[in-house]
Amino acid sequence: MKIDGVFAGGGVKAFAFVGALQVMEEEGYVFERLAGTSAGSIVAALIKVGYSSEEIFTMLDDLDVESFKDERMSFLPFSLAKWVHMYFRLGLYKGNALESWLKTVLEAKGVRTFGDLPKGSLRIIASDLSKGKLLVLPDDLRQYGVIPEKFPVARAVRMSCSIPFFFEPVKIYDRASAGKPSYIVDGGILSNFPMWLFMDGNTKRWKRPAIGFQLTPELSEMPANKINNAVEMFRALFETMSSAHDIRYIDQDHARNIVFIPVLDVKATDFELTEKQKENLIVLGREETNFFLKNWSY
Repeated sequence: MKIDGVFAGGGVKAFAFVGALQVMEEEGYVFERLAGTSAGSIVAALIKVGYSSEEIFTMLDDLDVESFKDERMSFLPFSLAKWVHMYFRLGLYKGNALESWLKTVLEAKGVRTFGDLPKGSLRIIASDLSKGKLLVLPDDLRQYGVIPEKFPVARAVRMSCSIPFFFEPVKIYDRASAGKPSYIVDGGILSNFPMWLFMDGNTKRWKRPAIGFQLTPELSEMPANKINNAVEMFRALFETMSSAHDIRYIDQDHARNIVFIPVLDVKATDFELTEKQKENLIVLGREETNFFLKNWSY
């Protein structure tokens, strides 16, 4: 059965998606159109170009996340260089290593640009900080004078994964703005779970069967943010920014099309996951997806 699929952002918690994909494959579901934000955009792109759940697991398991921390060369002491790069380059790491890895794995399946994919089959969320708006890639690239079909998929995914201050923003130069660049960062700032992408704007219904994969508990079970100090307040602020837009579109009726995978004991940036933690995430993804499909009707 052909369906649409949406994958939320969540960093290393995305291992849970592997278990979910295993079940979807076993049950005979095929994703026709896909969308995602941040880590979810990586998974969506890998599925769309033809990677199986086992291939995705192998890639993620073998991945050396530390290699993505591609610092710029500097003659300054390391501690000082970090802050200099943060101030002038707007990020600790270039992000080129991540994009290079994405380019390699996508081209291995014959995909370089969006023109190599069926039109509208992959949509990725990013955030334009300069213009203060959400971007749906590749659709919104025309606003910058860029031909969507010629834009690299790896670059779009890298945009969606550009965690502010961690990776340098990606610049897009709009011909209509006198050469001034727009700074593009992580889509999770404005929409971490773009389930709304495949809804009809008038009826608020999906045009075809769609399933979303979210790395949080159901809305009624979401724990309240604890705010006892400034650090916790900043974390709560970021989480509110990344979820408030999406919650508008997830009422109880729409929630029945979402696999809620309650990952609470792993942070998105826990890059040093143990093999046991990875296994637990995959098992959790399988269990929640199996339970969902037993009760899902379209």
